[in-house]
Amino acid sequence: MDRDSQSFYDVHRTYEDNYRQGPFGSFAQAPETGVVDRSARPQERFLGIPLNLPFGIPAGPLLNSRFTTAAFRLGFDMAVYKTVRSHAWACNPFPNVLAVHPASPDGMLRPGDPELDRGVLADNRFTQPLSISNSFGVPSRDPDEWQPDMRHAIEAAGPGQLLVPSFQGSRRTGMNTAGYIADHVAAARLVAETGARLMEMNTSCPNEGHNRLLCNDPALVGEIAEAVKNEIGDLPLIVKLAYMPTQEELERMVAQTAARGLVQGFAAINTISTKLVDAQGGQALPGEGRERSGVCGAAIRESGLDMVRRLSALRSDRHLDFVIVGVGGVASPADYHAYRDAGADAVMSATGAMWNPSLARQIKSE
Repeated sequence: MDRDSQSFYDVHRTYEDNYRQGPFGSFAQAPETGVVDRSARPQERFLGIPLNLPFGIPAGPLLNSRFTTAAFRLGFDMAVYKTVRSHAWACNPFPNVLAVHPASPDGMLRPGDPELDRGVLADNRFTQPLSISNSFGVPSRDPDEWQPDMRHAIEAAGPGQLLVPSFQGSRRTGMNTAGYIADHVAAARLVAETGARLMEMNTSCPNEGHNRLLCNDPALVGEIAEAVKNEIGDLPLIVKLAYMPTQEELERMVAQTAARGLVQGFAAINTISTKLVDAQGGQALPGEGRERSGVCGAAIRESGLDMVRRLSALRSDRHLDFVIVGVGGVASPADYHAYRDAGADAVMSATGAMWNPSLARQIKSE
């Protein structure tokens, strides 16, 4: 497989260095004219928007317009601009990315496995198949910085390509539920002002306290989605989900959002929360509250596919109309096709694409 010796997000540099100096590797040399045939007519549609190939990179490693534009030029036709907030938010301390080595025979991490609480080895040995920690804390620039940059990112999309902005609300000390909902609305309003054609609301990152996610509360997600849709009108809204272990919880999420016409799609999954340890059994990521981290990459592929299959079945059984974006462990054309076969309308790769800038072209070459 054609892989860069260096990821386009340099895991050995701080988040701030990556933001100001990145991207790296092949992304840094992406030709201005691109490497794909821009005269070709888009063959597919996503929420009514023409796409060359419904494949791209999800929220996370595409920090700003330099990253998203490089992704477009290398043939990733969907690029998700890293999650933004209504105000600046600091990144977790460095390091943020470690290689994760599950002990299970198949290398998978599954919610409910004792290994997730017992501890999984994490270090700096980035070997294939690759899984990594995702311990950033959803940093955001101030809107005065990210809004003009997001506009530039949207304008840089070529024919059959789509920039997807990601946003979330921020829960701060002393904030009540009404204030929390209002902060989501404020962030969505700021995104809409950039000329976005759709947006993704991130409910899958820890923002509700220790090891708690917004998507664990489908009723609150429904309230927020209703308020956001009242603000953004006809702009399609996608909700990013973590893995939801129980069918009842997933059904409640669909009932509170898509079944009410508040949400036009789901992206699943983000990461799986895991306790990470070093070779001596100590805490792998330094700092208070960082005993656990979200893990992405090859280890979460089966969980991602499971969520897509379950969402697809709910869509069919309940005669609903929403799109599904499959995410998790996509590192090869075969993984892309597995997600499409499972019911995904679009597929995205973060870890796989970070180390393999040719992945989109490999899928297209088939």
